[in-house]
Amino acid sequence: MNRFTPYLPILEKALHKLDVWRSSFGDIETGFSTDLNQLEEIILTLEKRLEGNYPFHHPQYAGQMLKPPHPIAWLAYLITATVNPNNHALDGGPPTSEMEKEVISDLAEMVGYGNNALGHLTSAGTIANLEALFVARELHPGKAIAATANAHYTHRRMCRVLNTPFLEIPVNERGEPDLEFINHHHSEIGTIVVTMGTTGLGYTEPLKKISELTGINGVRIHADAAYGGFFRLITDELPKSSDWKSLHLADSIVIDPHKHGLQPYGCGSVLYKDPSVGKFFKHDSPYTYFTSEELHLGEISLECSRAGASAAAFWATLQLLPLNRNGLGSILLKARNAAVRFAEKVDKSPRFELYNKPDLDIVAYFKEPHMRTLSELNRLSKSVFEEGMKSKENGYHLSLFKVPSAHFLKQFPHYSGEEESVTILRSVFMKEEHEAFIDELAERLGL
Repeated sequence: MNRFTPYLPILEKALHKLDVWRSSFGDIETGFSTDLNQLEEIILTLEKRLEGNYPFHHPQYAGQMLKPPHPIAWLAYLITATVNPNNHALDGGPPTSEMEKEVISDLAEMVGYGNNALGHLTSAGTIANLEALFVARELHPGKAIAATANAHYTHRRMCRVLNTPFLEIPVNERGEPDLEFINHHHSEIGTIVVTMGTTGLGYTEPLKKISELTGINGVRIHADAAYGGFFRLITDELPKSSDWKSLHLADSIVIDPHKHGLQPYGCGSVLYKDPSVGKFFKHDSPYTYFTSEELHLGEISLECSRAGASAAAFWATLQLLPLNRNGLGSILLKARNAAVRFAEKVDKSPRFELYNKPDLDIVAYFKEPHMRTLSELNRLSKSVFEEGMKSKENGYHLSLFKVPSAHFLKQFPHYSGEEESVTILRSVFMKEEHEAFIDELAERLGL
């Protein structure tokens, strides 16, 4: 049986009911082409081209941060997309705007912000971070936005867009930021970006310690939890639990539901602890804000048109998997368990070396070459990476990651070489199916 077959009756029933609703306004002739043969030909051509993707659905894929959405998410998205509401204003999608407010309230509660937080969904984490940095610039004009060398590259780029100074905080070989650097430059900094789950190696940066510094020096904190945010649901299972329990200390937070929230791309979100920052988005529209005196979502966002289908998909998912340990947290726990078990296997392997113990669900490692040189290690990493993609049934999909040679040699001083960077292997265990697949993956890799 096709893996989607069980959902087809649900989809058909919902679409039928929507058609009944549409007909209640009076029957009309559709303006779309009804040449079903041509439509089928195009869709089947699309299907064939989609087979060129890597197997994101399968646990043998542990490369980039990619996985299919939960069935309830794509069902809700597809059904809502037939209506195509626009959550820029209540006029464009009354039901989905209410759903967006509900899921934002759930996210605010999850991070510890309470009932007064301001926030909305975005098209992605990049736009969400741009909005948060825009607020940072408006609050502290002329001051720098600082982020560590491990932060996502978009922070530096967005500072260029905003014409705002950017300051890079150095990190050591363990990914830990230089707190003395922060202390020394505090008078130049308006906001520090603290990354709660770097997209490279999944590091959790020390939000608690940085908040203690900023509390003294009056510097704001923006938590980029685009990747790691939902791990707040299993705080006690994480090695840096005190930092996750301190998430509410951040002045703004970005979380991507299209990563661990099981959503289709693109669905990001931004939250502000102080709702008064909404004043920086104040604008007027001559035609959109007339159906309600309540605050419209477009009045607190840099984006205008946004898919109401994204709000519906996330809302439906949280009805099935609420934001607690036994709901969505159970998926995060499986991902975390998979990463811990895989790291333990690498650590015990006579042929592989562990680069980092995972903070979340990303593991970095490498296969030891016979000659302990950086050039040979780089060559071997690329060989292991390419070898895994040669077989469908017994293969694996990893990713490669570059680390500065200076950092690598501090941890592994028995290597030599003049290369500027070292290429190692990286596995992202963000699918719940990974937990049961670790032994098989280890065998395929030859651990």
